[in-house]
Amino acid sequence: MSKETNNPENPQLSKEEIIKRREEITKFYKDQIPHLKVQAEYEELMTTIEESRAKRLQAQAFLANAYETMNEPEGTPPEVTGNPGDDFSNSKQKRKLKVES
Repeated sequence: MSKETNNPENPQLSKEEIIKRREEITKFYKDQIPHLKVQAEYEELMTTIEESRAKRLQAQAFLANAYETMNEPEGTPPEVTGNPGDDFSNSKQKRKLKVES
C-alpha cells in the first residue's frame, strides 16, 4: 500500500476519487496482462524442458543398469550389498520357555 492510503491525516476518498482509483488500478492490471502471458509461456516452456531432462536422465540410468547386467558373466548373481538372509537369521532369537517348578 502507498503512504497516502496508510496516512491517517488524509481525508476519506470521495466516490469519484474511488472510481478514478479503481479505473487506474484496472488499467494497470490490463497493461500487465501481455507481460504476464509472455512470462506464463516462458514458465510452461521451462517446465517442459525440465520434465524432458528428467525423463532423459531416467532413461539413461535404466539403460546403464541394463548394460551393466548384460556385461556380467553368466551365472553371476547381481551384486547385493549385504545378505538379506543374514538380517533374518540375526534377528531370530532363541526363545527360552519358563519352567514352572
